[in-house]
Amino acid sequence: MKVYFLGTGTSQGIPVIGSNHSVCLSNDSKDKRLRVSVWIHSENFSIVIDCGPDFRQQMLTSKCNYIDALLFTHEHADHTAGLDDIRPFYFKQGPIPIYAHKRVLENLEKRFDYIFVNENKYPGAPSVTQIEVKENEGFEIKNQWIEPINASHGNLQVFGYQIEGFVYLTDVKTVAVEEINKIKNCKVLVINCLREEPHHSHFNLEEALDFISLVQPNRTYLTHISHLFGFHEEIQKKLPENVFVAYDNLEILI
Repeated sequence: MKVYFLGTGTSQGIPVIGSNHSVCLSNDSKDKRLRVSVWIHSENFSIVIDCGPDFRQQMLTSKCNYIDALLFTHEHADHTAGLDDIRPFYFKQGPIPIYAHKRVLENLEKRFDYIFVNENKYPGAPSVTQIEVKENEGFEIKNQWIEPINASHGNLQVFGYQIEGFVYLTDVKTVAVEEINKIKNCKVLVINCLREEPHHSHFNLEEALDFISLVQPNRTYLTHISHLFGFHEEIQKKLPENVFVAYDNLEILI
């Protein structure tokens, strides 16, 4: 199983529009970050988690040409705004299965009503098959078992996902002990780490490292990174062994 980091940036991406911050002006490709998303795939399945405004570009760059399912962590625009760009997949495959909390599905129905309508539908609009993700209820995609991990993004509930010892958690501020116990000693943990300074709804570096100490994964990759965190190479020097800064187009083997 391979995990391809489609994007590792925060909601504005890096560079930020109109910013003269030194990280936004960096020539290092690892400092250029699209909105956060991952593609998990093998010979038998292809799953994308989150579908932000950079989705089209990410699919072209990664050469992902088929998806069995699209999983959503939550409804914020940097994780959902690219939904219309599933059209080429729909034209080739038919309705695309989307998995999300009931609240997120309802939010998408409002924002992308033309995708979800059944009558007088515009011929060029894509269609989806909705599957509700529920707390403590795993599900199967292409014979692959997936376990949702419940967490909080400030006051907002979000889902992470565990697949074959790979755990993906983004936009997380707090995680209950019972959820942490589900992922202890996993093979690979991906966790958001916005910056060094505290934030009201995201882990900062100290909180991310404390969480990693609780989970004790074999390897950890930090994602959902702000330009305020600093340059990729400088961040990496501050990290413990087996903790890495993820970057766009990085692919790892699980």
